[in-house]
Amino acid sequence: MTVNDSALLQAELEASAASLVAGQQPSWPDAAAVRTAVETLSAYPPLVFAGECDLLRDRMASAARGEAFVLQGGDCAETFVAATADNIRDRIKTILQMAAVLTYGASVPVVKIGRMGGQYAKPRSTGTETRDGVELPAYRGDMVNDFAFEASARTPDPNRLVRAYHASSATLNLVRAFTMGGFADLRHVHDWNKGFVANAANQKYDKLAHDIDMAMKFMAACGADFDAMRTVEFFAAHEALILDYERPMTRIDSRTGLAYDTSAHFVWVGERTRDLDGAHIDFVSRIQNPIGVKVSANAEPDQLLKLLDKIDPDRVPGRVTFITRMGAQTIRTALPSIVEQVTEAGAQVTWICDPMHGNTFSSTTGYKTRNFDDVVDEVRGFFEVHRALGTVPGGIHVELTGNDVTECLGGSEKILDADLEKRYESVCDPRLNHQQSLELAFLVAEMLGE
Repeated sequence: MTVNDSALLQAELEASAASLVAGQQPSWPDAAAVRTAVETLSAYPPLVFAGECDLLRDRMASAARGEAFVLQGGDCAETFVAATADNIRDRIKTILQMAAVLTYGASVPVVKIGRMGGQYAKPRSTGTETRDGVELPAYRGDMVNDFAFEASARTPDPNRLVRAYHASSATLNLVRAFTMGGFADLRHVHDWNKGFVANAANQKYDKLAHDIDMAMKFMAACGADFDAMRTVEFFAAHEALILDYERPMTRIDSRTGLAYDTSAHFVWVGERTRDLDGAHIDFVSRIQNPIGVKVSANAEPDQLLKLLDKIDPDRVPGRVTFITRMGAQTIRTALPSIVEQVTEAGAQVTWICDPMHGNTFSSTTGYKTRNFDDVVDEVRGFFEVHRALGTVPGGIHVELTGNDVTECLGGSEKILDADLEKRYESVCDPRLNHQQSLELAFLVAEMLGE
C-alpha cells in the first residue's frame, strides 16, 4: 500500500464517520495530539497481514459448519505493565492446554484465538467514577488512560494509542515465537495437562486424560509425524472500540485492493456499540477481517439481521460471528428464538458462547466476580439450545489468565468469597485462573463428546 493509498483510505474512513455517532470514545483534551498519534500509527507497519485474516475467516467458516471448534481466550483488559514475557507465555500455555483437551473432545481442529495484542480498551457504563466525593474520568483501558485514581492518570492521553501499538507488537512477536518455535509441541502440552490431572482436586478428569494419553500413544505407535505438531496457528483478537486506533491501522491489501484492519486478525463490536447506524458498525462493514458481534438476551433478531445485511451482505461463510453473552439463568430461554430467526433467514454465522459477561455480580466482600458453576452452566445451556435446534455450537469466548489469581469463585480449588482479596489483580472484569480455565476445558470436552 502506498502513502497515497493510506491517506485516501484514512480520509474515506473519517468522512464516512463524520456524521455518525461513535459511542464509548474518550474525550481527548488535545485534538492536535490526537492527530499526531493517528498520523504516527498510519505510518507504522501492520501488526497482522491480510492473508492471515483471510485464513482465519476460512477457519471460522469451518467452525460454523461443525468442522472446527473455536477457543477465544485472554485478558479482560490487557495492561502495559503486565505485557511481560512470563505473563504472555503463561496465557499462551493455558490456551494451548485447553485447546488440546477440546480437540480430543470435539474430534475436530480447534481454532485458537487470543484476546491479546490489542485488548487495551474497555467500554464503561458511565463516563466518570466517583470516590469519596472526587469525580474523575472512568478508566477506559491503558490505551486511553491509567487505572490509578488521580486526575493526571485518568486524563485521556492520545500518546497511549502509540504505546498500545508497541505493546501489541511486542506481544504478537512473542506469541509467534512461542507458537512457531516448538513451545506449542503437542507432546509438551499433553504433559502439562497430565500434571493438571495429577492434582488430587482434578482427578475426576482422569478418565478423559487417560483416553487422550492412549490416543497420543496410538499416534506414536502408528508413526505420526509429531514434528508437524510442533507449531500451531494462533490468531489475535480484540474489541474494535477506540476508532482513533482502529482507523489508522486499517490498510489496503496490495493483492486485492480491499481494506483490512491490521491491528488484529479478528475484531468484534460490543453490546454497547453495535448500533446499526453507529460509527462502529459502519467501520467493521468496510473492512474484510472476520467480525464478531456481542449478542445479549436483549438483542432483537430483526436488528441482528439488519446488522448482517450491513456487515455481510454477500453472506460470506466465516465473515460474521455472533458471540452470545446472556447469563446462565437466561440463555435457555433467550437464545432459541435468536438462533431460529437468524438460521431461517439463511445467514451463515458462527455461534460462540461468552459465558463470562452475563454472570458478573458483586461479592459480599465488594469484589466484582463470577461463579465458576454459572460459567459452566451457561456453556451447557448454549450446547443444549443448539442441539435442540439442530444448529452448530461453534466455540467459546473466555476471559482468562495463566496466573493463579483469585477473581472468580468456585472451581475444583473452591475459591471462596473470603479468598478474592488474596490475588485479585484484574483492572476490570474477573478472569478464570489457570486451574479454572483447564477445568472448564475438560468439562466442555465432555459436552462435545456427549
